[in-house]
Amino acid sequence: MAGRLEAVTGCMFSGKTEELLRRVERARIAKKEVLLFKPELDTRYAMEHVVTHHGRALPCCRLPTDISWDGFSGLIADHPVVSTDVFAFDEAHFFGPSFPQLAERLVGLGKRVIVAGLDLNFRGEPFGPMPELLALADEAVKLSAVCTVCGQPATRSQRLVAGKPATGGPEVLIGGLESYEPRCRDHFIPPSR
Repeated sequence: MAGRLEAVTGCMFSGKTEELLRRVERARIAKKEVLLFKPELDTRYAMEHVVTHHGRALPCCRLPTDISWDGFSGLIADHPVVSTDVFAFDEAHFFGPSFPQLAERLVGLGKRVIVAGLDLNFRGEPFGPMPELLALADEAVKLSAVCTVCGQPATRSQRLVAGKPATGGPEVLIGGLESYEPRCRDHFIPPSR
């Protein structure tokens, strides 16, 4: 079987994790061996599960954000790469610059690789390795949410501080509805630089 890279992207609350878990479940129904991963720094809902904002969850393994091929193959020693058909990664935007090469190596071994992650950070800029993953993908799906201001399709993640658009801050701030809301291009307010 030929390898394949599938990338699911969009803003926060667009259903990326829902789509990732849907694909994982369909692969399992098809009797495929699947391993699901998320970055260690994603501690929002559960440590050992990928969880959607609506509470749907599947067990996963956690990976350091700076994972390399050598580190990855060591971590999954109990699950030989040769017997795994599908490798799925949530919150892929948090992984480091070597992550696309890890994904491509798995694809080169004939594996189906599914990644889900934000395409843009809270500043509206390309986020982490997602631009490269989207460029390398055999299939790229961009989902939208609903703008909380006007109800139109949302493609941006508005960071909030005390209910107002953030004016700055670090690129990574783990959060959910208390810290972010989806916005359309017209209602997205980027922070000052």
